[in-house]
Order: sequence, then C-alpha cells, then structure tokens
Amino acid sequence: MAKIRAKISGIHAWVPPYILTNKELESMVETSDEWIVSRTGIHERHILKGEGLGTSDMGAEAVRGLLKKTGTKPEEIELMICATVTPDMLFPATANIISDKVGIKNAFSFDINAACSGLLYSLVTASKFIESGTYKKVIVVGADKMSSITDYTNRETCVLFGDAAGAILLEPTTEEVGIMDSILQTDGSGRVHLHMKAGGSVKPSSHETIDAKEHFIYQEGQPVFKFAVTKMADVAAEIMERNKLSSHDIAYLVPHQANLRIIEATARRMGVEKEQVMINIERYGNTTSGTIPLCLWEWENKLKKGDNIIIAAFGGGFTWGSIWVKWAY
Repeated sequence: MAKIRAKISGIHAWVPPYILTNKELESMVETSDEWIVSRTGIHERHILKGEGLGTSDMGAEAVRGLLKKTGTKPEEIELMICATVTPDMLFPATANIISDKVGIKNAFSFDINAACSGLLYSLVTASKFIESGTYKKVIVVGADKMSSITDYTNRETCVLFGDAAGAILLEPTTEEVGIMDSILQTDGSGRVHLHMKAGGSVKPSSHETIDAKEHFIYQEGQPVFKFAVTKMADVAAEIMERNKLSSHDIAYLVPHQANLRIIEATARRMGVEKEQVMINIERYGNTTSGTIPLCLWEWENKLKKGDNIIIAAFGGGFTWGSIWVKWAY
C-alpha cells in the first residue's frame, strides 16, 4: 500500500490595510528609519485597527479566501488548528471562533502556542492526522495580532512586529509530494529571555501588573538573537543533510521573518543563494505565526510541483524546527 502523505493543496493570507511605517514610529518613540532597517531589515508593518477586532477576524479572512480559492465548502473541513500567541481570549480557542465565523461546523479545532514556531508545530501535527487516514481535509491557520501585546514606548521591540494571518489546506496524497520530513525542538530554559511576564496562572492580571507593563512582550535581544541564528541555521542544515539534499536541490528556503540578519545567517549555513530565499520582512515585519504562510502566499505563483522547500523557524520558549516540503501543485 502506497504511503499517505499530507500535501499542501492551497494557501491564502490576509493582512490589515493600515500600514505603520518607520517614519510614523519615529514620531512615537526615539528611533529612526536607518536604525530600524540596519538592525532588522523592516521598513513597514501592517496593524489591525478597529474596535473589537482580534486574531480570529484576520484568521477568518484568510480561511474564507482559502475556501473560495480551492473550491472547498466549509462543511468539508474536518480539523482546524490555529497557531497563535495572541488568542482572542484565554478560552475558547481562537480556532473555535474562526470556525464559527466561517461556517465550519463538522470539524474539531484547537490552538497551538509555540510562539514563532507555531506554524511549523501545527503543520506537523496536522500532517499526522492525515497520514494516519483519520482526516482528509485539514486547515492550519497561522495568525497573530502582535500589536495587541507590543509596547509602543519600547524602541527595542515596537519596531519588530506586525499583524497578519495565513491559512493552509492539507489533503492526503500517495504521490512523492507533500510534507516529507520534519524536525521540531524545544529548550524551555530559553523562556527567561523571551516571554510575557503576567496574565497567566503564575502572575494573574492585576493593577500592579498592568502598571508595570507586564502584559507586553519581554525580550532580551542579544541572547535571543544568538540562539536564533544558531538553532534556525543548524536545524535547516540538519534536515537537508539527513535527507541528502544539497543547496542545488532546494528551490526555496522559507525562513521565519524575525530579523533579516538571522535569515541571511540561515541561508549561508544552508549554502543557498539570495534568490532562493523568501524574504518579505521589509513590508510586514515579524507577524509570528503569520510569517511563513505570508511568504508561501506571495511566492505561490513561482512554485512548481515537485519543488523542494525548506521551512525553518525559531521562537520564544525556546522553540525551533524545520520542515522539508515537496510542493504539490
């Protein structure tokens, strides 16, 4: 019996219309366009504006577009997984809310929180449901409203993040395409360098935690940068080596868009040329779980069936990983 794999059969993304430029940030915090670009590669980012709008609204836009694009009916979807660190609320899961908003009634759904590696963790999890024969149509959403947890008085972090959502349809195939291999890893000791201090069970919300700005992203830039450069590059190289793939075999590297210098270091470690790397950080910033589907969506028309793609990410936790995908259409 032929091996069943999970193939990507559709991709769609959505970004809010409002664009926050480096020039506007100069009027909000002590920074400059030159400082931001030289350290991050970011020129602008999209921000979700509007009363009562959250991560599920962006996710629903991406899913609606995906369903329309692929000719899929909401009732055909059997499972939805949403990767996010900015859920609409602590419970219910944002995946549940997205399902309700787009009319998906015959699926079970849940969230995965692995920070910037969440999309990878979700794709691999979803692929196992398909490989086992349990489900035939699964949607993975990567969505984050990072502006909701960003302190716009902190020049170190406010320049980095944007809001976006992407949705990926996975289906079974017996062809030599789809998710071929994956490596996912965690080092929980890294949590001290990148986290949100309050709002959980250890430190519930209070006037004190709000006054201390402990519901925003806390990041120690240097250790996070050092870990990210090493781990993201190493895991991308590892998945190539164990599958006997050379840089000439790779059509594209799809790196998490956290920092241009981290992306360039990963590409060098893999030996791939700049033309083989999907980079759009300059227009979107770091949208956490949204970065990888945003890249795939923008490059979709350039991809050909059978193309070897290496996806790599690093996130708070620390979490990191890589996936080898053979494009299916």
